[in-house]
This record gives sequence, structure tokens and C-alpha cells, in this order.
Amino acid sequence: MKTALIALLFAASAFAQEPSAGVASACGPKDGSFNVKLDESQHTLAQPEPGKARVYFIQEKAADALSLATRIGLDGAWVGVNKNNSYFAVSVEPGEHHVCASVQSHRGHPVGFVHFTAEAGRVYYFNARVVYGEEAEASLFLGAVDSDQAEYLIASYPLSVSTPKK
Repeated sequence: MKTALIALLFAASAFAQEPSAGVASACGPKDGSFNVKLDESQHTLAQPEPGKARVYFIQEKAADALSLATRIGLDGAWVGVNKNNSYFAVSVEPGEHHVCASVQSHRGHPVGFVHFTAEAGRVYYFNARVVYGEEAEASLFLGAVDSDQAEYLIASYPLSVSTPKK
């Protein structure tokens, strides 16, 4: 009986370390890199396209953090990059979506995940907050953000415009 229990615990531990299908399929390719420019003139919210949802990705950088970029993956493809304090938006089809945020820093590559179910005509806001600890290790907090807070940040931050490097 004890042997069976120990075997079951090891098996559960092994399965717990395997990423779920949603996590594995959220990020884009490991070698994805981008050129990023910040457009200080853009601070507007767009309505969703007919039959789609609009998703805003905002990044807040701690005051003591160096310049950093965070790639945002959606359903297995990189959809954009935020640099420092910035935002960008994408349109998505209704249904379940998996988001990955990956910080490219000089000390590690923290990653965050979240999933949501989009409804046509709705607007969603996600915030990636990057902070540094005592050992200069970056930590990433990725999650949904209240629309009032998101609208305030979007009004304050530049639009991040990213294009894949060739």
C-alpha cells in the first residue's frame, strides 16, 4: 500500500511539472524578436470590430527598473511588445484565448500566463507589472485590470508599435 502511494505521489509530481496545453500554446516561438517604437501621440481607445473583441495589453515598469521589453503571446503567436510604460491592442475572435507575457531582461526571463473567454463587442484589459527585487531579479505580475485603471494608464502611456525583426 505504501509503495502504491509513493508511486502515485511521484506520478502526480511529474504530471504537475508538465505545462498544460494552454500554457504550452500561449507563447510564440522562442526566437521571436521585435523592433519597438513608442508613439507618444496615441492615447485613444478603439471600439471592437464587428463580431470581435478588443484586447489591450498594458505594461507598468517600476521606477527603478531599467529599460525593458515584454513580448505578449496570444494563442501561440507573438502579437506585440510593450517597452517600458506603454500599451497596445489587438482584435480577437470570440472564444477562449491563452495569453503569455515574457520579460526580456538582463536577469532572467520571467513569464506570466492568463486565459480568458472573449465575447464579441467586449473590451478586455490586461496589465503586465514588472518589478525588481533585492537581487535585481525581475518579477512579472500579469492579470486583468479594471477598465477605469486601464483607461487612465492608456491616457498616460504611449502606444507601443512593434514589428518583427528580419
